[in-house]
Amino acid sequence: MLVLLPPSETKLDGGDGPPLRLDALSHAELEPARKELVEHVVALADDVPASRAALGLSPRQDGEIARNAALWTAPTAPALLRYTGVLYDALDVRSLKGAAAARARARLAVGSALFGLLRADDPVPAYRLSAGSMLPGRGTLAAFWKPALEPVLAAIAADELVVDLRSGSYAALARIPGAVTATVLAEHPDGRRTVVSHFNKAHKGALARVLAGTRAEPADAAAVATLARRAGMRVERPGPRALEIIVPA
Repeated sequence: MLVLLPPSETKLDGGDGPPLRLDALSHAELEPARKELVEHVVALADDVPASRAALGLSPRQDGEIARNAALWTAPTAPALLRYTGVLYDALDVRSLKGAAAARARARLAVGSALFGLLRADDPVPAYRLSAGSMLPGRGTLAAFWKPALEPVLAAIAADELVVDLRSGSYAALARIPGAVTATVLAEHPDGRRTVVSHFNKAHKGALARVLAGTRAEPADAAAVATLARRAGMRVERPGPRALEIIVPA
């Protein structure tokens, strides 16, 4: 099973790994696309106003542009420890120990606007690039990544179950045939249900934690739903590959 997470805008600084080496990352077939995009982002960092516009930053966030300028020289950290925020707080991968931690490192991956697909231990620097960023002289990142990334994800999905927890903009970078998806819905006292926005990340992080550490090897959405329910989550199945996590409004 592969559990595919979205990245986060917020990332830890620093790290104790050597500078970025693209040939040290998993899925070597993505290296040409990664190299092209990293070089473009580094060059763009020389033009601060253009970087602000492309990345959707304010002058107070110029430190993010400095991160991009240092992509080839900054220290790295394992991808799963680089990202922070609500989803990663709920996942709390650092608290997993022993066999559960090993299973998490094998199962968890991150969909990245800069690197395409990262496995848990892939060493990466801090950076700023979102799926919706519009880089000068390029089309959308979805148009850039689809030709390279979709075959990689399709090959994975042909061999194992993929649980796709990416947000819409990251899911648009590459489709995954047969993937199980999850939506978080808030149930109101009158029975109405509405899509949860910000806090959906916490519930998806909780689901990722359940799947990361379990000894079970779910083969389909029904098995994923069973594991989530055993962990105390309220989950429904509106379709053969779709899950709905129901939470109080």
